[in-house]
Amino acid sequence: MLINCVAYQEGKKLCDIPVEDISEYLKQDDTFVWVALRDPAPADITLMQEEFGLHELAVEDALRGHQRPKLEEYGDSLFVVVQIVELADDELNVGQLAVFAGENYVLSVRRDASQGFLGVRARAEREPHQLRKGAGFVLYALVDAVVDRYFPVVDMLESELESIEDHIFGMQGKQRANVERLYELKRKAQTLRHAVVPLMDAVGRLYGGRVPGVVLETQDYFRDVHDHLYRIAGRLDAVRDTINTAIQVTLSMVAIEENEVSKKLASYAAIFAVFTAFAGVWGMNFEFMPELKWKWGYPLALLTMVGVCAYLYRRFKKAGWL
Repeated sequence: MLINCVAYQEGKKLCDIPVEDISEYLKQDDTFVWVALRDPAPADITLMQEEFGLHELAVEDALRGHQRPKLEEYGDSLFVVVQIVELADDELNVGQLAVFAGENYVLSVRRDASQGFLGVRARAEREPHQLRKGAGFVLYALVDAVVDRYFPVVDMLESELESIEDHIFGMQGKQRANVERLYELKRKAQTLRHAVVPLMDAVGRLYGGRVPGVVLETQDYFRDVHDHLYRIAGRLDAVRDTINTAIQVTLSMVAIEENEVSKKLASYAAIFAVFTAFAGVWGMNFEFMPELKWKWGYPLALLTMVGVCAYLYRRFKKAGWL
């Protein structure tokens, strides 16, 4: 679906143009075209390929979707893939933004993402001095908007991790639920990390040293984006390490709790063993057994068993086993 198709000249918006006229506007001096698509059909991409002269391999990746974040150069043009990670009811939704950037055009293709980039376009149009830099600035603005959306996700992961840590030592019998929450949180952190780390490598090629001509005037902006990605990656590494530590602590708590249960079972088994032993001796019914014909023999046997068991219970209690 076509979202916008706009021509700009010297940093200012000329007009919305029909798709069929794109190639004509690309021939004009100091003019570039910015087109935005959302979940396009193959026919839409094919039409854009004809108008912009896009490389067939880049078009194939844009059609396929679900690509790893990357940067590829095709002559004087760039093809950039960025993963969009959004929060949706405590779940992570992963979409994709593919951007074709040439000397005088930008084509963005958004897939499986609910939030658009109309705010990015409005911001760029309010800054004509920046928009004069052409496709390089638009590419930066789009990538920067995606990276900014990573920060709330990291904040959510850290908040959820703190909540789990607060309950590790205070929820006996619910350690299994904690471990499940920790593994789910680790999965989310890994999902975001898969979007961030490859993008760091791609953005790192857009500043310093040899950079593509499209972004020659916007190197400093991409350095700032790389710095943001570096900070996010560091926070994700800290979250991952803390999750691993929390899992180990939780499993240790489970082992300690199982050890406590084993102590209690062993203690009660020892106490009932006294009943078994005494009952076995006094229940043999030999003729010359002690106290066999004494009228206080039965009460004395019971009293002896109870007394010994009470003594054992007290000792186990004092030792902390019961």
